[in-house]
This record gives sequence, C-alpha cells and structure tokens, in this order.
Amino acid sequence: MLGNAKYITLEAAQMMAAAGEAEARKNNWNVAIAILDGGANLILFQKMDDTQLGSIDVAIGKARTAVNFKRPTKAIEELIAGGRAGFLALEGVTPLQGGLPVIVDGKAIGAVGVSGVLSAQDEQVAQAAINALG
Repeated sequence: MLGNAKYITLEAAQMMAAAGEAEARKNNWNVAIAILDGGANLILFQKMDDTQLGSIDVAIGKARTAVNFKRPTKAIEELIAGGRAGFLALEGVTPLQGGLPVIVDGKAIGAVGVSGVLSAQDEQVAQAAINALG
C-alpha cells in the first residue's frame, strides 16, 4: 500500500513480489507467487524458473482462499485436519499453508499465495512479501 490507499496498488504488488522472490532466492527455493486484490482478482503473478507447474494454480488458490476467508490458509488446513471435513466441499478452497491475507483496519484488501516448497516455507515467502508493505 502506498500513501493512504486501502487497496494493493500494482506498485505495491511489485514490491511484495520482489520481497517474496528475494526470500525464496536467499533459501534456494523456486516458487510461484500470486498477489490478489480484495475481490480475489489477480494483480500480479510470477513463477521462478524451475518451479513445478502445479504450483501455479496452487499459489493462486492459496491467495484466493486467504482473502475470501480473511485468514491464513494454515487455519483452514488445521480445521480440516481437526475433523471439519466439510470445508473440503467448499468451491475454490485450497486448504494448504502458504496463503496469507493482507488485512488493513479489519478488512481483507488482498492476499499473497505461494507454492513450490514445503508449506511452512511457502508461508515464510508469503510473509516476506507482506512485510514489504511496511
């Protein structure tokens, strides 16, 4: 977010993607990074070289899940693991750690989804992207 905007601008998404990519490169991880707006629409997507192709849809799905449910995808994954299998029936839910919402004043203004390495590592990259917002 730049200035007083309550949405993720393209410039902010570019900064976020660069920060996520830097975190991934520092750890020698190849990942796909998706940054969505508050309506779950793609603002920016990038796939690092040699990232598995399946990570494209997974990264976007994680981001979509995070913004739609206003919580990290790890929380949805844990609900399902805890017996709430009904979440699996919800259309468009990707219940895998690695998606984080961007929350400002209690409102989800977007999300970051990352896929390509272990789920906790995906979330580490997503958090680095969010941290770039300041």
